[in-house]
This record gives sequence, C-alpha cells and structure tokens, in this order.
Amino acid sequence: MPGTPDIVLTKQKVVIFCDSEFFHGKDWFTVLKPRLEKGSNPDFWIKKIERNMERDREIDQQLLFLGWTVIHFWGCDINKNVDDCIKVIEECIFDLKIGNSDFTDPQNDDCCQKEQDTL
Repeated sequence: MPGTPDIVLTKQKVVIFCDSEFFHGKDWFTVLKPRLEKGSNPDFWIKKIERNMERDREIDQQLLFLGWTVIHFWGCDINKNVDDCIKVIEECIFDLKIGNSDFTDPQNDDCCQKEQDTL
C-alpha cells in the first residue's frame, strides 16, 4: 500500500494518515516555514519538510488512482478532538455507502482534516 497509512479500512477502501505537525508541514507558510527560516540549519529542514509534503501529495494521488479514499488528520487534532475525527470517518463511510463517488477528503470539517498547503 503506498505511503503505509496508519489506519486502513479495507472493506470501505479508506486510508487514514495521522500526520505530525512538524514533519508534514502544518501551517507551513504562516507558521512553520518562517520559524525554520530563523532557526539553525534552515536549508536542510525546509528542504526535508517540503519533500515530505510533496511525497504526501504524490501518495494521495496514487491511492486515489487505486480507488481509495484518503483522509489526513493532524496529531494535535486527534489528541484534542478525537470525537470530531471519528465523526469525519463515519461521515466518509456513510457518503461512500450512499454512492457519493466524489467524496475523497473531508474538506467540510475544519477540525480534523489535514490542511493541503501548496508550495
């Protein structure tokens, strides 16, 4: 399975990634990248995290092509709002059951889904 998801719901063909804020670039342009630019070894860290974010997008595309639904959660959101994250998963499964083939990411839930920053 591309990207080794943290959770795989094989019956529903849903994969769930629980991403760390630092290594996967949460608030990349507004918080993390500016902070790294001021820190030690900024070239290394910026390049590393940008590649991680790029790889995340590539893996998402591979999984979508294979017919999987992809959900990302930030670790902090799981810790703070686990019930809301479960709700996102339940809604995703419900949408898949009723045949909404356009559903690929819980964009309507600001609480738990991973932000998709673009470089």
